[in-house]
This record gives sequence, structure tokens and C-alpha cells, in this order.
Amino acid sequence: MKAVLHMIRTLPVDWPLLSRIMAAVIGGYVLASALALLATLALPWLGVSTADALHAATMASFLLYAAIIMAVFHASSATRAWLGLVAVAAPAGLILWIVQPGAAS
Repeated sequence: MKAVLHMIRTLPVDWPLLSRIMAAVIGGYVLASALALLATLALPWLGVSTADALHAATMASFLLYAAIIMAVFHASSATRAWLGLVAVAAPAGLILWIVQPGAAS
């Protein structure tokens, strides 16, 4: 067991690749969820029922999540991938924070 732990500790780590994986999996999930929530809140203003808006936004979020993952790995560096995620997630989060769906008044 000790030999296995030593071997794991001495493995080289490709930090930029690990950063991209984390950006794609975690950052992509957060971004896709935030954009799906925004779509769920915005579609009823266009005359779509709340149930249909939720259904459509949830289905679209799966495609969006896949597109975000591809965009993260297409970025020229891990830093640009993170900056791209933050550049889209920050305004979405700000809008959601202002709207605060379900907040007690």
C-alpha cells in the first residue's frame, strides 16, 4: 500500500489539462445551469407556459453543456477557457442575483 501511495505522489501532473477538465466539468455545469435558469425565467415573458419553459430550457441545457465543454477544450489556453466561462457566467449570475427567483419579499 505504501508503494502505491508513493507511486501516485510521484506521478507527473499536467496542470493545464487538469485545469481544462475542471473548467469543462464544473464550470460548464455551473454555466449551463445558470443559463438554463435564465431561459426558464425569460421564456414566460414571451408567452411560453412555465412548464414548457422549464422543459425547453432543461433540454437545451444538455446541448449547451456539450457546447461549453467543446469550447473549453478549443480555447488556446486554460486561462482563456476560464476567462471565457467567467465572462459569460458573471453577467448571468448578476442577472439571477438581481431577479432572485423564489426569494421571500
